[in-house]
Amino acid sequence: MNWQEVCEHPSLRDLPFKIELDEYGRVIMCPVKVYHSLLQVRIAVLLERLLQKGAALSECAISTSKGTKVADVAWASSEVLRIIKTEAEASVAPEICVEIISASNTAREMAEKRQLYFEAGAQEVWMCDEKGAMSFFNADYPLLHSVLVPQFPEKIDV
Repeated sequence: MNWQEVCEHPSLRDLPFKIELDEYGRVIMCPVKVYHSLLQVRIAVLLERLLQKGAALSECAISTSKGTKVADVAWASSEVLRIIKTEAEASVAPEICVEIISASNTAREMAEKRQLYFEAGAQEVWMCDEKGAMSFFNADYPLLHSVLVPQFPEKIDV
């Protein structure tokens, strides 16, 4: 199954879960809790306030070498938006991809997602834990703060 088929499949359209595809085309479903949605919105609003000439995206599907991964929040410049805005899944990752870590996520899984987003073109990947603590990464190492958005807070209040 590919992402376009997932998007068009009648039984998958209105699921209350985040879904992704693995490298074999299998659908992976991940239920989310309210705190997850709250953090998504707060991060997106902050990105919209702090950055210009682009847009914050929620649940951004990104084509990777291991299937379609869905960043909880992303920031795409106007240039990247022109490329991806009509695509079913982004052929190029937005500059910033944010994952909100759930209790079911493993460190290995999150490290792999970071790598996949970087391979797809992301410049930074951010991780937000269940309590709102932010971690920032570039393709080579963890960062003390975001280079692209240095004023972004290290903790999101929930």
